[in-house]
Amino acid sequence: MVAKEDITFMNANRNARDKLAWSATAVVAVLCSALSVAAPSAYAQGAGAAQADVQRYFNLFQGAFNYILQNYVDEVDPKTLYEGAMQGLFDSLEDPYSSFLTEAMVSDLNDTTTGQFGGIGLYINKPVAEQGKPGYVEIVSPIEDTPGWRAGIQPGDQITHIDGEPTEPLVMDEVLKRLRGAPGTTVTITILRGTSVVFDETITRAMIEVPSIKKAMLPDGAGYLRIVEFTPQTAGRVREAIDFFKGKNYNGLVIDLRNNPGGLLQSAIQVADLFVAEGIIVSTKSRLRSENAVYRATKAVAVPAELPIVVLINKGSASASEILAGALKDNRRAYLVGETSYGKGSVQQVLSLGETGFKLTMSRYYTPSDANIDKVGVAPDLEVKEPELSAEEEASLNELMSRDVFAKFAGDNPNATPEQVGQFVKGLRAAGSPLSERLLRRLVRNQLNRTRIAPEFDLDYDLQLKAALEVLAGGQFKSLMANSLSVLDLQARSAVRTGSD
Repeated sequence: MVAKEDITFMNANRNARDKLAWSATAVVAVLCSALSVAAPSAYAQGAGAAQADVQRYFNLFQGAFNYILQNYVDEVDPKTLYEGAMQGLFDSLEDPYSSFLTEAMVSDLNDTTTGQFGGIGLYINKPVAEQGKPGYVEIVSPIEDTPGWRAGIQPGDQITHIDGEPTEPLVMDEVLKRLRGAPGTTVTITILRGTSVVFDETITRAMIEVPSIKKAMLPDGAGYLRIVEFTPQTAGRVREAIDFFKGKNYNGLVIDLRNNPGGLLQSAIQVADLFVAEGIIVSTKSRLRSENAVYRATKAVAVPAELPIVVLINKGSASASEILAGALKDNRRAYLVGETSYGKGSVQQVLSLGETGFKLTMSRYYTPSDANIDKVGVAPDLEVKEPELSAEEEASLNELMSRDVFAKFAGDNPNATPEQVGQFVKGLRAAGSPLSERLLRRLVRNQLNRTRIAPEFDLDYDLQLKAALEVLAGGQFKSLMANSLSVLDLQARSAVRTGSD
């Protein structure tokens, strides 16, 4: 299950005429009408199994439940049996996005809608442990301008311990309880970066407020639009940003979807509609007829068709952000730069079940070229990745992190000049560190930024943004777009290249 560590969920009402499907990487609708366990026939409709089999298994389950209550050597709380059975029910689906919600988790949802909680600002995933792969807490992305972001936590990092307690045996709600807490309190997390870089970060919790977008003008006259998350307000904020860019006579646009974990499906569709004049934006498919839908552009574009657009994606771009990237790519409206996205191509809904609840995958979504990106992701037209560290470089970084050299420098020099940073970096390299000067400078700068407001963009060290600007300035944008492959074509090409079937 991918979730925010502060599990900020959003309220929504559902009805038969206007049912919202949720792209549940992070935010989903809170709890609809109750369902009854005592009505197996309701679950049997459309299940594809004979009604007799459904009834037989239901009776077997009910019999085992009652037998345990009456005959186990110790007295058993029926609530404990119920929650254990429900957890097993959803685990059997082997779907990381479908899960049972305990009463405590439902209570957490209610608390978070009022904002009466603190957190560190991370979107996380808690996979089931597999042979040879521990079930640590995976970082999908940090939320910008939050304690986790300022601590330098990165997508792909893994939390192995929380306040010294191993995370491997913990379930998601246990992880959330340990990461959340009153603003001003601290939590220490142990981070595994790559295969061998391990370090502790002590982070002070704060109230988590997520901005939906950030905007700025880039030096060459292009607009920079960072979509942080897809909320009910995002489409309106994007339109406001476009008006801002128009007032500045922008000549191109960079849409930054990196580390965007998703949000509302409807929000992604509304944003895409601002850029796509006609055609399909996304479709959802399911064995349930009510979940099959095709969402088309309404010709309500806010950006001229001739304006060049580059979209930035990375492995932290998930769900609703992949819907937008796929829609713009398949409709030949934007050129994608960066690295392959997360690969979250299913849609969930959250329903109540008495005092508890559950989140269930109801459909999968498909890009306009009919590609499902689940566990595959959206590939960029131009791949630009940060250089991977060698074993020697990882060892050096591990040693520097363990000695807190960057934190100590920043603490002693909170207003360090570029010259001071340069001298510090030269000293590290002279002492034998094989890490590049660029990486060391970026690590120092990130540490200094922990106590500052995050800049809208980074033209000093951001290789992907630099590549996007080169694409816009190259004068060959139309040619690039003409040769751009659809999401489906890129998936097919990747399958041939890797020899997969």
